[in-house]
Amino acid sequence: MTDDRPRVLRKVGLLLLAVNLGLVALKGAAWLATGSLAVESEAVNSAADSVYSLVTVAGLYLTTRPPDFEHPHGHERIEPFVGLFVALGIFAAGGTVLYQSATSLLSGDVSVSRGPTAVAVLAVAAVVKYGLYRYVLAASDRHNSPALTATALDNRNDILTASAAIVGVLGAGAGYPILDPLAAVVVAVGIVYTGIEVVRDNLGYLLGRAPPEELRREIIRRALSHPEVEGAHDVIAHYVGPEIDVSLHIEVEGDRTLFEAHDIESAVVESIRDLPEVDDVFVHVDPRELDEWKADEQVDQLAGDRWRSR
Repeated sequence: MTDDRPRVLRKVGLLLLAVNLGLVALKGAAWLATGSLAVESEAVNSAADSVYSLVTVAGLYLTTRPPDFEHPHGHERIEPFVGLFVALGIFAAGGTVLYQSATSLLSGDVSVSRGPTAVAVLAVAAVVKYGLYRYVLAASDRHNSPALTATALDNRNDILTASAAIVGVLGAGAGYPILDPLAAVVVAVGIVYTGIEVVRDNLGYLLGRAPPEELRREIIRRALSHPEVEGAHDVIAHYVGPEIDVSLHIEVEGDRTLFEAHDIESAVVESIRDLPEVDDVFVHVDPRELDEWKADEQVDQLAGDRWRSR
C-alpha cells in the first residue's frame, strides 16, 4: 500500500460527499419544478449517495488509521464492510424508486410538467457523474480500495440511469407520459444491479478469494527469480480485506548454511512484499534432502515455459 493512501482516500471521500449533496439540491429543485418521476428517482438516488458518502468518509477515516497494539496489521479490513453498507444504501434507493414507479404505473397517474429544466439538470448530473466515476476509479485502482471501487461502480451506474431518466422526460414532453415511470423502472433496475455487483465484490474480499491470475503469476515469478531457488509449491495468495497475504514453500539445495537459507528466504519475502497489493508474505524453505520437493501444476501453469526450461 502506498504511503499517501490515507490522505487520498479521505480526500476522495469528502469530494464524493460534497458532489452528492450538490446533486441532491439540484435534482430536488428540478423535481419540484417538473413533477417528473424520473427526476424524482434520480433525486432519491443522489440522496442515498449522500448518505453512504457520509458513511464512506467515516469508514475511510477508520480504515486509514495506523496500526496499533490491538490491530497490528492496521484497519484496512474494515473497508469491505464499508462497501457492503454502500450496497445496502443502493438497494434501499432502488427499492424506493421501483415502488414509486410501479405505483404510478398501476394507478395511471403519470402526468408530468413539460420543459427543458429536467433534461438540463439530468444532463449536468450525467456529466458530473462521469467525471466523478473516472476520478474515483483511478484512485481505487491506485490504492486498491474496495470502498472506492463500490462507489465508482455506483457513479458509473448513475450515468446510465440519468440517461434513462432523460429519455423518460423527453418522452413525456413529446406526449408519451408513460415513458417517465417506465424510465424510472429502468433507473431502479440499474440501481439494484449495481448493488449486486458491490455485494459480490466485497464478499470476495471478506471470504478470502484469490487475487487475479496476473498478480499470482507475478508472485510466483518473483519467488522463482532468485538464483538459489530451484522450485516452489503450495503457493497460496488470498485477500484479507483489500490486502493480500501470501504463503509458499521454496525449494533450495540442502547444503546451504542456515545463514544462506535465511538470506534466500528474506530476499524472496522482500521481493514479493514490494508488490503494492501485498501485505504479508510467509516463506518456508524446503531442502532437497527432506524429500519435500514436489511438482505443483499451478506453479508450472503460471510460471510458463521459461521456468520449466530453466
